[in-house]
Amino acid sequence: MISELHEYEMLIREHHLDTFGHVNNATYLEILEEARWDFITANGYGLETVQRLRLGPVILEITLKFKRELGNRQKIRIRSGIESYEGKIATMTQTIVDPEGNIYCEARFVFGLFHLDARKLVAPTPEWLRAIGLPPSE
Repeated sequence: MISELHEYEMLIREHHLDTFGHVNNATYLEILEEARWDFITANGYGLETVQRLRLGPVILEITLKFKRELGNRQKIRIRSGIESYEGKIATMTQTIVDPEGNIYCEARFVFGLFHLDARKLVAPTPEWLRAIGLPPSE
């Protein structure tokens, strides 16, 4: 990991469950996104900043590995960190674990910083690098 590790805790609730009584694969994506927003917001780059600067994250690729079934009222922690950032493209890993450290899901996201007006990826800004736990580039 080249960034600080961000940890986000939450409780699986009834609205996260599908008809099988467990968390559906699409809901995992929502949970992981919630943790990513918490990561950048905690570092001063929330939705208001995205709207003001017209620069925000965009996902280019997702890989998920489901290891265990998540159930109702289960406490989890999502660990997020940056693996690499080369040019305009970054890779983040996220892992969902329980309080004992058992892994439930491993995720890898390839993403970039998207200019909302120009409609293209741009090089990371110092503010963006801080938001994802990296020191500003020199």
